[in-house]
Amino acid sequence: MTETADVVIVGGGVVGASTAFHLASRGIKRVIVCERHWPAAGATGKSGALVRMHYTNEPEARLAHASLQYFQHWSDMVGHGDCGFLKCGMLRLVAPESVEKLKANLDMLERIGVNTELIGPSQVRELAPAWNVDDVVAAGWEPDSGCADPVATTHGFLQAARALGADVRLHTEVRAVDVASGRITGVQTERDRIETGTVVMAGGVWGVPLLRELGVSVALAPVRVQVALFRRPPDLGGPHPVCIDGINDLWLRPEGPNWSSTLVGAASRRQHLDDPDTLDEGVDGPYVVRAREELAKRIPAMADSPMRGGWAGAITLTEDGKPILGRHPDVDGLFVFTGDSGSSFKTAPAIGRVFAEWIADGYPSLLDPRPFRIQRFAEADPLVGEHEYGDRDTEFSRARTVMLG
Repeated sequence: MTETADVVIVGGGVVGASTAFHLASRGIKRVIVCERHWPAAGATGKSGALVRMHYTNEPEARLAHASLQYFQHWSDMVGHGDCGFLKCGMLRLVAPESVEKLKANLDMLERIGVNTELIGPSQVRELAPAWNVDDVVAAGWEPDSGCADPVATTHGFLQAARALGADVRLHTEVRAVDVASGRITGVQTERDRIETGTVVMAGGVWGVPLLRELGVSVALAPVRVQVALFRRPPDLGGPHPVCIDGINDLWLRPEGPNWSSTLVGAASRRQHLDDPDTLDEGVDGPYVVRAREELAKRIPAMADSPMRGGWAGAITLTEDGKPILGRHPDVDGLFVFTGDSGSSFKTAPAIGRVFAEWIADGYPSLLDPRPFRIQRFAEADPLVGEHEYGDRDTEFSRARTVMLG
């Protein structure tokens, strides 16, 4: 059986869901989302779901800034479900030698409208009294930031898209994308063929084989990432700020009932993944030990905290640690989002809007998408912040190390 769609979205994670919502909001009548499993089954469901705007490059910071209003005003802007946003603020800690870079990045963020400021160790202690700040010289503080529920966010976008007429098809894997004379003509699923002139590829690591068949030859490295959950002592209950700790190479956020636990991700523990279908979704014992050790450097009272859970997911890294977001240069009607490098949950609302504007209006008005283009690697023009700290895999020096490792 063959049917027709205006747009087919491959992938039911948060980017695909946001894109479906924004397309349907723009009056695109026949939008079909094809998800091989269930909503947020891939990287989205394993996300730490930090909501923050601190980036070392302006394009991603603009995406995050535009996305914040969705988390803050979900019921007004989306109208279905609940994204679970917790406004607990975000601290960005950097090594002493990176303080001048931090100041420069805060200047950039303030210029584009982000509510942020430079604070000292005494102010960090006021925000998080249980934290060790002996190694902190200065920090970036975003009072409007926090964290959210990645699964609930995805479901909310999909519910809203359905209410506007989108067709969300679960357990529907796209096996091939058809191209004729340089144009998209349809997709082949495990069940049938859908004729369409527009496809948005947002399938995460599992979409890479399809991208290869479509001529996307840039380096994309699937990697396995882990997180571990630790219960805080009862007297440290309640939420604490989200933190990206570049000194101890981790990020952390409050989690669990009454925000009584802390979720920890240690970026440098990422592992190459040859076959995403063999992904072990459990957390490794040695990772738990190392994550607890690194967490205790920042929150000493958690040195003996019991582990309450953990999991692993798969993400895709690019050579510069930044996502690919744009039109395929050689295939008309093909739009691509890939290589998010584990940092696109917080920007997903704006990414969906960018794709919808591009498809409906011919070009996005929200921001200039050219820094994210596929061709930047062939043009030797990677997306690199002017003042990168080099302490995360989403930054150029670390991303290249992971790619080559």
